[in-house]
Amino acid sequence: MTRLMVLGILRSKSMSGYEIQQILQVSEADRWAGILPGSIYHALKKMEKEELVEVDKVEQTGHRIKAIYKITSKGEEEFQKLLLQSLKSSSVSLPSELYTGLSFIHSALKEDVLEALRAQKELLIKELRRHKEGIEVKRKYMEVDAITELTFENIYKQYDIQIELMDSLINIYEKK
Repeated sequence: MTRLMVLGILRSKSMSGYEIQQILQVSEADRWAGILPGSIYHALKKMEKEELVEVDKVEQTGHRIKAIYKITSKGEEEFQKLLLQSLKSSSVSLPSELYTGLSFIHSALKEDVLEALRAQKELLIKELRRHKEGIEVKRKYMEVDAITELTFENIYKQYDIQIELMDSLINIYEKK
């Protein structure tokens, strides 16, 4: 995922690892894509060795020197390959840890179950709110196209489904 994101971002313009990191953080793509900040620099160095990116120029700001990377033609080919792979991969990721817990839910005390379900619901609501704030931040920095809008709407629906599940489970357990 990191390679696809970094190469995709570099397609728009040459930039430093820090700039890539900032774009991912502002759009919250680092969070939903599971990209750790340090992995960007690691990926850039590895992709540079593989000739997927190259240093376009070196800039000095104060005492710091930063490399500005650009995508190469080989990197463009790799981006296209990774893009198509991502579009073909399974788009459903089930919350298997939650489902496993639900399989044994009757083994826990009612109060503990309700506390856990309410905490899960609050976490989902908080994450949904962060995603909604994320698209608003994204709109400040760039035009959001129809595909991005559709993607975010799908993300919201996934959270709504999980929140609805928590509500239903809480309702069942409150009646016990």
